[in-house]
Amino acid sequence: MVDGLLREARLRLSDLTAIAFGRGPGSFTGVRLAASVTQGLAQGAALAVVPVSDLRALAQRALELPAAPQRVLVCNDARMHEVYWACFERAPDGFAVAVSEEHVGSPTAVVPPAHWGEGREGAFGVGSGFSSYPELGAALSPRIHVVTDRLLPRAAEIARLAVPEVTNGRVFGPEQALPVYLRDDVARPAAPGH
Repeated sequence: MVDGLLREARLRLSDLTAIAFGRGPGSFTGVRLAASVTQGLAQGAALAVVPVSDLRALAQRALELPAAPQRVLVCNDARMHEVYWACFERAPDGFAVAVSEEHVGSPTAVVPPAHWGEGREGAFGVGSGFSSYPELGAALSPRIHVVTDRLLPRAAEIARLAVPEVTNGRVFGPEQALPVYLRDDVARPAAPGH
């Protein structure tokens, strides 16, 4: 697939400056594959890497939807009755900027910033966590308007978010293509009743 994409763009791997990748949080296998492939390609071609949060990439995609507000709460299903979540706002340059840390926890632990309740402007809620845990959207209404649970982070947003990082020299060596899981106990069985 990589070879095909490079042929289509009429590029060689060595023509690139850096490789951006979705560093997670997300599914253990998917995040590990993204990091591993990036590490291997970057090491072999002596390229830099740019890790991009999958939550931020999803927020960026939501900010580019028609009639998107300035704020996005991303909640993705983390399994085991938990969600990966973070809050983002649109910066003047149009990019999604985190206004909270990335978290993993119970849907009841999701708390948007207090200033999101001020004024009339609400926020979009996106991510699979809203369909997996309907109580999440109900608890956050009316401040959070759940737009869709079907959006996924895409390479287009990851690449777009990586451009200013590369331009400003915020790149890393291939050994820094590391996954972010947020949860250390990825094999923990679900608690009874969940």
